[in-house]
Amino acid sequence: MIRTGFVGGPLADHLLRRLGERAARVGYCDGSAYRGRSKLEVLFGPDIWARITGKIVVDFGCGLGGEAIEMARGGAARVIGVDVVERSLVAARRAASEAGVADHCSFRSWVDEQVDVVVSVDGFEHFGDPMEVLRVMRRIVKPTGRVLISFGPTWLHPLGGHLFSVFPWAHLIFTERALLRWRSGFKHDGATRFEEVEGGLNQMTIRRFRRLVAESPFVLETFEAVPIRRLRTLANPLTREFLTGSVRCSLVPR
Repeated sequence: MIRTGFVGGPLADHLLRRLGERAARVGYCDGSAYRGRSKLEVLFGPDIWARITGKIVVDFGCGLGGEAIEMARGGAARVIGVDVVERSLVAARRAASEAGVADHCSFRSWVDEQVDVVVSVDGFEHFGDPMEVLRVMRRIVKPTGRVLISFGPTWLHPLGGHLFSVFPWAHLIFTERALLRWRSGFKHDGATRFEEVEGGLNQMTIRRFRRLVAESPFVLETFEAVPIRRLRTLANPLTREFLTGSVRCSLVPR
């Protein structure tokens, strides 16, 4: 596991207070990049609809259910949204009812059947035990099924610290203790490690993800490290960990 940061103490506290206010105004990682567009199409490409049409689909880590509802509207025979946060499931059920898809779009904390497709959006940088997640996915996907994964930013991305990225790569400069101390000024859940914050941050890198898949019950069918658009000309194997905007791939059972 990567351990980060070398700036701590009063200097870090001062800088984070000042820079944190600016980051909140800028809106890093606030989802605005998908405004007015289908997040599923942006992440997986327009052929996502052909891949789910007529299929039973699990949205693994569905959150408030936006992508699950979109897939239900987009041709999936049935969509099951799965999440461990009960308040998110309650909100997702309400949203599905308002969208008129509750008859074939449900939300729960478990899956007790095998499905055609498992979709995971922006989960693998958060899961506390990503290997166990892969094992669960293998149990619920049919032998002929697919797992479609997209996630990012990864840990070495300029904004890979999510909330903690008050400027690019800030999470690699300030100590974990300083960042959590700054966060405690407006979040009062007692988190003292990155993995303890709401949603969790597991410091997932591209290299670690590929190693996890290699040791899992899946093989990579496709894999793409999508460069940050503005830095695409600088993207190469040496800069990949630092300049990848998102990872997308499909997995098939071994």
